[in-house]
Amino acid sequence: MSARPVVIRGGRLVDIAAHTAPLADILVLDGTIAEMGAPGLAAPDDAEVFDASGMLMHPGLINGHTHGHGGLSKGMADRFTLEILLTAGPWMSGPRQVEDKYLSTYLGAAEMLLKGCTACYDLTYEFPVPTTDGLAACVKAYADVGMRAVVAPMVADISFFDAIPGLLDALPKALQKDVEAMRMAPGDTTLAAIRAGLKAWAGPSTIRPAVAPTIPHHCTDAFLTGCRDIAREHGLGLHSHVAESRMQVVAGRTLYGMTQLAHMDRLGLVGPDFVVAHGVWLSDEDMALLGGHGGSVSHNPGSNALLGNGVAHARKMLDRGVNLAIGTDGSSCSDNQNMYEAMRTAVYMSHARGPDAYAEWLSTSEVLTAATAGSARALGLSDVGRIAPGYKADIVFLDLSSINLIPLNDPVNQIVQSEDGRSVHSVMVDGRVVVANGKLVGADMAGLAASAERARERLEAATHDKRALFEKLLPVVGSYCPGLGRQPLANERHLHIH
Repeated sequence: MSARPVVIRGGRLVDIAAHTAPLADILVLDGTIAEMGAPGLAAPDDAEVFDASGMLMHPGLINGHTHGHGGLSKGMADRFTLEILLTAGPWMSGPRQVEDKYLSTYLGAAEMLLKGCTACYDLTYEFPVPTTDGLAACVKAYADVGMRAVVAPMVADISFFDAIPGLLDALPKALQKDVEAMRMAPGDTTLAAIRAGLKAWAGPSTIRPAVAPTIPHHCTDAFLTGCRDIAREHGLGLHSHVAESRMQVVAGRTLYGMTQLAHMDRLGLVGPDFVVAHGVWLSDEDMALLGGHGGSVSHNPGSNALLGNGVAHARKMLDRGVNLAIGTDGSSCSDNQNMYEAMRTAVYMSHARGPDAYAEWLSTSEVLTAATAGSARALGLSDVGRIAPGYKADIVFLDLSSINLIPLNDPVNQIVQSEDGRSVHSVMVDGRVVVANGKLVGADMAGLAASAERARERLEAATHDKRALFEKLLPVVGSYCPGLGRQPLANERHLHIH
């Protein structure tokens, strides 16, 4: 049965290119924008009227890269490099029961919606392999909260300590034995688990699968091509952390004799459905290669800064034809899921290059476009990311009486540089109101908080030994990996040095 028509009246619709926000009415039929026009737009007699008076409307923000399993890990990390974070994974993210996987994903989704984000690319993780029950729990969390998502099991067949050249040998013998328990399942086992998860996939059309081989050198070539084959067979996207840290660049050069991206391209993974997470240390040649294939980078400036990985060169990416998305990364390494903050940080970090690099600064319109249409393209979604006829009605309504928007001098600048999520009044996904008057529709936030606290207490007790092991490993990883990353590279002059 078709949903009742909805006509949105009285709101001001942001025009990203023009930096204006004229009054506009919007007619929504079956979750899709059917028509737009000046105030007084004709609508069916039975249309429900959504009063957007005093509101600024913008396309739902789209998170190009996050990790739903990080929702229960918020606030646990301080002064972590990427490699320290990966070492802490067994403590911060395990062992999770199915209800924990649901709760963690729900927490992140709720935060995103409350802060104006209507869709995300979630690289969710289970150890030692993805499970049908775990993936179903993630799908259910997004469906229950009312958010659009692409959910990709994040997988590998080489452990962190085996993947980094020389790291295992740098550990004392006793710790070498301790980390044996962190070894991944065989590649064939994990590939079979992905296939089983896809076969059992059952969710609404707003939630789709993808495949995420986590980091290239954490995967054998056979495993990478196995992920490629599954994605191609099912028409799914591929998403991987590439050149996130300088240490990864050194590891790639050591193992492959070329960059990580060049190696993945040689194996046939890079294409228009391929998303690079971070890409902080992509070479100029890498960017041209990715742009030539029509691929994307999810630029995650907050996480890049927090983990000390550097400043991704977003301007060079755009100049070389790379599709730019914006992401928050997971709550374990960004501590929130605030896309307004991610956009603002993207602008500020580009400006931090200094006035001599003025031509390389990102504009607010470029960043807002990246966080909407650019991220939509990275997710493989052609009908979201814009407010226009034929697009899904994924719309955010900001209260113009919010202090962030007074006075409204420039709506684009203020969405990117002034907004922090507190102005979000209502949110539509697929034409359905999922946030109303700043509250998540149908959610029991007090009950959610109580459930999260119970899970936190239980997981804290269950991971006591894993935290103790992490603290023993920390000094070695914290010194060895930065040292490896400082090694000179043969093509240093071709890389953008941070």
